[in-house]
Amino acid sequence: LNAPTLFRDDILNRGISGQTTTQMIGRFRADVIELHPKVVHILAGTNDIAGNTGPVSLRWIENNIETMVDLAQSKGIQVVLAAVPPAARFAWRPEAKPLASIKAYNRWLADYAARRRLVFVDYHGLLDDGQGGFLPRLSADGVHPNAAGYDRMTIAARKILDVSGSDGLRSPQ
Repeated sequence: LNAPTLFRDDILNRGISGQTTTQMIGRFRADVIELHPKVVHILAGTNDIAGNTGPVSLRWIENNIETMVDLAQSKGIQVVLAAVPPAARFAWRPEAKPLASIKAYNRWLADYAARRRLVFVDYHGLLDDGQGGFLPRLSADGVHPNAAGYDRMTIAARKILDVSGSDGLRSPQ
């Protein structure tokens, strides 16, 4: 998330634009485990679906998410999983047709979070135009949120993350 109003003294942003879940695993120890956070918020998968480092299956992405969750939980870190935002197309890969993959992946994320008793935040539902694309007023390119999109995501995240750090996670309302 590149949401400047969310990331303050007690919330760190370790996201790197354009990275895939495989790349995230490669830096998960340094960027999460070794920082000893109470909570990690994982929003990942869009760049895998876009094929940023080559084609991968949904199962590959799911395995990577499971790996990050297992690593975090093995160190007592609470996990918040997030649905990936909508995207009807990727400007840098116009041949890609991501709608079905995003829908299936987000359904898997929600089911996996429920099975593992993880907190889940549905950014897709907050930003969706009803046809799987981004609401135009919330994104300039149809893939990445603009300031208004990040504001909407920040409100949802703040309902879950305890910004004061006093009591960990809140259940989504």
